Amino acid sequence: MRPRSRSRDSPTRRRRTSQQLRHLRIAAIDRDNRFLAMLARHFRQIGWELIVHAEPVVQPALLARNPHALLVDVDLLGPRWDEWIARHPARAEHLGVVVCAEHSTAVQRARGLLAGADDWITKPCDVEELCARIEAIVRGHRWAALPRGQRSRRAAELTLRPDLYDALAGDRRAGLTRREFDLLERLARECGAPVAREELYREVWGYEMAVGDRSIDTFVRKIRTKLQLISPGWTYVHTHKGRGYSFAPRRG
Repeated sequence: MRPRSRSRDSPTRRRRTSQQLRHLRIAAIDRDNRFLAMLARHFRQIGWELIVHAEPVVQPALLARNPHALLVDVDLLGPRWDEWIARHPARAEHLGVVVCAEHSTAVQRARGLLAGADDWITKPCDVEELCARIEAIVRGHRWAALPRGQRSRRAAELTLRPDLYDALAGDRRAGLTRREFDLLERLARECGAPVAREELYREVWGYEMAVGDRSIDTFVRKIRTKLQLISPGWTYVHTHKGRGYSFAPRRG
């Protein structure tokens, strides 16, 4: 069994493919050659990499090439497949886990999710839907990939808290949305250096910025307003005309 292919992709589907996250590495424990060939072909089109394991592997081998997500056919794991998921991939906080299986029951799917899988998809499946599910899972796991000492970032009166997706000044929360926090944290990583709008779109939104699109400016204004309310003595986000934005705490 394999993902359903389409010989006539609509413009909407082609645009969706071009808007997916780039440069993801996806490991797969699977022996279905047709399924894997379909994935490899589609991954090449969207800039992803497929890492194939024909047999179950222990955690060090599984993480050797630092994959962002794992696709696993539980039929290869034996009757205690849920214990394997809990013991290996589910213990790697940054690794998203998607079970792909030809047949399943509600009880099996519940076992998988309780063991630590993030999603379960039944073959044959739509390859674009599978990629969209992987993308959503990777976004949810991205902060867990940071070393624990880096999960909170201090800057003047602010503490950026990835676990809360928010910025705090003392016990006052800015009330950022998830996208606003992602944008602010991306700027903060550059330690004052400006980041181009186009790069922010690629890394925070996951797709290329359309010509003339200024929606990111609206997000920056909202972030500034919210930070001003909790830390009025500081300015954090700065505009660099023709270059982008930076994060650098300045008094006043």
